[in-house]
Formats: sequence, C-alpha cells, structure tokens
Amino acid sequence: QVRVVESGGGLVQAGGSLRLSCAASESIFSIVNMGWYRQAPGKQRELVAAITSGGSTDYADSVKGRFTISRDNANNTVYLQMNSVKPEDTAVYYCNARVENYYSAYYDYWGQGTQVTVSS
Repeated sequence: QVRVVESGGGLVQAGGSLRLSCAASESIFSIVNMGWYRQAPGKQRELVAAITSGGSTDYADSVKGRFTISRDNANNTVYLQMNSVKPEDTAVYYCNARVENYYSAYYDYWGQGTQVTVSS
C-alpha cells in the first residue's frame, strides 16, 4: 500500500502561478510513474502531466509551455509548477503514483485531491 498526499492548491488569479506538491510513502516496489490529473465539475478526470522515474515527461496539450512537472526520486515526491494559469485550469488536482511489483503488474494509488481555483 502506498499513501499519496497532495498539497499546494488554492485560489490564484488568472496569469498567476501555483506550485503543487505530492509525496508518496515508501514502497517495497518501484514507483515507476508519478503524475497529476485533474477533474473539473461535470467533466472526466484527465491527465495533466506525468513523469517516469527516468525523467521522461508527458503533458496535456492544454498545459504545454505553462506547466512543468518535476520529480525527486529519493523522496518519492513530484511537483507541478503551474504558470500563466487560466480560469479553465480550475479543477480538483489529483496525484497518482504507479507501482510495479516483482511480476511486472502495475497498481495505481491516488491522493485525496487538492482544489485549484483560478479567478478571472
């Protein structure tokens, strides 16, 4: 079992910046991927950004050039730097940690979510 805890959400004006943090507890298995997803009211959860243990990143088209994901493997921590935020970035942001066990099976663990609200 991996515990995932997000922090850093809040209210920010359009054009401003916000930094989200996520810490995953230690695991006997490898945490291969960590990422941020978001869910706005009435919409499905969507990928915002993800990063592998090797540092490869993936971003949603809507946040490319504005958001940056980074990771501290030693502390199982991932960050999301959000710049030039827009009202459409308003959502609950969830952190995800994907674990690979000895049999190459993957398990996803989620945080409780942190609200990000961007005012216009």
